[in-house]
Amino acid sequence: MTRFVNMAMPNDQHHHENQSFSSSSSVVVVTVPFPAQSHLNQLLQFAHVLSSYDIPVHYVGSSLHNSQVKSRSSNPLHHLTKIHFHDFQIPFLPSPPRNFCSKTRFPENMIPCFEASKHLRQPVASLLRSLSPTTERLVVVYDLLMASVVQDVVSLPNAESYTFTCASAFAAFAFRCEALGRKDRVPVKDLPSANSCLPSAVQDFVSLQEKMSFSKAGKLYNSCRAIEGSFIDVLAANNKISGKKKTWAVGPLHQTTVSKELTGRDKRLLEWLDKQEPNSILYISFGTTTSFSDEENREIALGMELSGVKFIWVLRDADKADIFSNEGRRSPQLPDGFEERVKGTGMVVREWVAQVEILGHPSTGGFMCHCGWNSCVESLSAGVPIVAWPMHSDQPMNALLITNLLKVGVVIMEWGQRNKLVSKYMISKAVRRLMASKEGGRIRKRAEAMGEAVKRSVAEGGDCSLERDSFVAHITRKRSSLENRKTPRL
Repeated sequence: MTRFVNMAMPNDQHHHENQSFSSSSSVVVVTVPFPAQSHLNQLLQFAHVLSSYDIPVHYVGSSLHNSQVKSRSSNPLHHLTKIHFHDFQIPFLPSPPRNFCSKTRFPENMIPCFEASKHLRQPVASLLRSLSPTTERLVVVYDLLMASVVQDVVSLPNAESYTFTCASAFAAFAFRCEALGRKDRVPVKDLPSANSCLPSAVQDFVSLQEKMSFSKAGKLYNSCRAIEGSFIDVLAANNKISGKKKTWAVGPLHQTTVSKELTGRDKRLLEWLDKQEPNSILYISFGTTTSFSDEENREIALGMELSGVKFIWVLRDADKADIFSNEGRRSPQLPDGFEERVKGTGMVVREWVAQVEILGHPSTGGFMCHCGWNSCVESLSAGVPIVAWPMHSDQPMNALLITNLLKVGVVIMEWGQRNKLVSKYMISKAVRRLMASKEGGRIRKRAEAMGEAVKRSVAEGGDCSLERDSFVAHITRKRSSLENRKTPRL
């Protein structure tokens, strides 16, 4: 049965914060994220970048997802007031239970969210119509998975749109090569297929969005040349040839956020890290879309105990459709006595933590993760190598980038073994390979060098800083006579 959240106000009105359309601006930006945490977060971070240039920015979504991204934002609440949030009505569909026997580890509870997001088209079109007369140029930056939602932008005379890719440039390149039957162009053997990374229903959704992407102006990536410059350059060249589209690498975006006051739990974690040796702690977290069975959690626990490596383990189930609801919430189980046995050498945390601060601490020497692009960028920006355990979507591609190409991490198991139980011995072996071997030391040095390169890129005058300046200069350029031609309104 379908129910609705954040019901629309009468006369097609919607809730908004700090909104004023009466004043005119030379450019107004509307950001349209896909309603999954990593996607929501990246576009919120980019909204912060644009608002720092004194550009009015509007962030659209349902009240549920806007509340979610704000509650988890690294920015203090008073920084969020610079962004206009719009809460729209979308259907809230029941999610299927987690299927641990699925051929892919994709969180099937998210699939109803894919369908629900399509209902944003009408309210977004209404918002764009209301904003269009107030500005010389209306700029729409949308998640690639929201192309169908913003399809009406082409009918506005002063609007232009840009796709924002939340995956790595390498993943975008690799999937494109597979679609074109040119896997030979990818410098990696045994490239994972899209069929092994995504269920068919999600592939169909992504294919539809790609076909409906009417972006004529350009593409944005949350990446930088210090991490994957060669693939950014290849994509930029292809985009220019195919449609004269511009490409900007505006990441890593997480470094634009201003840390809010830490919670007592985060302070305790950082105080514990202060007492540890440099590079001695393995941080473990699998993001917001990964759930493990109790058997798998048992193997992780015993594997860490067997390795003898100190750790902080964020043990959480995947996000539910409504993260604020306790309905159906599951508490992952660990072996009896495990937490007592590792007291002093390991910490298990079951809540949201300040990941960027933990990765940036000198005692953190490695990160076991699912290779979501947010996590990869945050880890490499901090110079922290990765123990790669990809689950689905772009993650297997990101893992190949990390381990095979950049050589700043190790893999727990090959992608071809993904349907087998990962044993405590496999986990211990991978952890010790990174944290307690000469090879791991060499890997860490490469990661640290990359972290320093990223810092230079983000600094004023660096590649990343110049890319952001270039994008802002582009969207604030004076209108040409060609752009002033009349086209029908919605």
